[in-house]
Amino acid sequence: MTVMRLQKYLSASGICSRRKGEELIAQGRVTVNGKAVSEQGVQIDDMRDVVAVDGKTVGAKEKNIYVAVHKPVNVESTCRKSRGSIVLDLVDLDDRVYPVGRLDKDSEGLILLTNDGRIHHALSHPSFQHEKEYVVTVNRPISDTDLRTMSRGMNLGDFRTRPCRIFRTDEKTYRIILKEGKNRQIRRMAAAVGYDVVTLKRVRIIHIRLGSLKPGAWRHLTTREVGDLMKALGI
Repeated sequence: MTVMRLQKYLSASGICSRRKGEELIAQGRVTVNGKAVSEQGVQIDDMRDVVAVDGKTVGAKEKNIYVAVHKPVNVESTCRKSRGSIVLDLVDLDDRVYPVGRLDKDSEGLILLTNDGRIHHALSHPSFQHEKEYVVTVNRPISDTDLRTMSRGMNLGDFRTRPCRIFRTDEKTYRIILKEGKNRQIRRMAAAVGYDVVTLKRVRIIHIRLGSLKPGAWRHLTTREVGDLMKALGI
């Protein structure tokens, strides 16, 4: 179960932006359980309430789709078409899906695509602290002292990072496990102790692993992975 504001549910379901959702609500074009809603801030339970726009049910899909993709470098993790490649170009699906969260254009690794707004909300919202694991290679040997400094939490000016777990792989490479994901956070953490990130790969989101998936390849999540994901997210 996920309880959220009506306009946020419209946005998470891919119907429109949150601002456009507010306009639709004000115009009386949105119904909840058959009754028109015109006031903002109405809370809905996405497992129990039936939401419709202009009489068409929102979120009514024949099936929910959950996909793991190995996003290569120079591919954007967005659904907005740009001059370059976007992650949606990599998958061959008839149903519309959306990226969950973001991964920098110059980074690679695991990203999830789904048409399930509940998953999008639970994994994207900063209040949910779910583990994400990355493998990072920097431009020169990194000291144990600097790894400890990053793991304890750092002041990056506009925010302070939370403590995290870091494990050395070799003299220039380490694995870092975060429960947050600020914009370019890992690169900024490395820069704060004097290193440039050469490669950055996300290898895990909660229990879902990148594994042997090659850059540009994708797969459907297994039934067990989806079940464990629902359990982890409290859905």
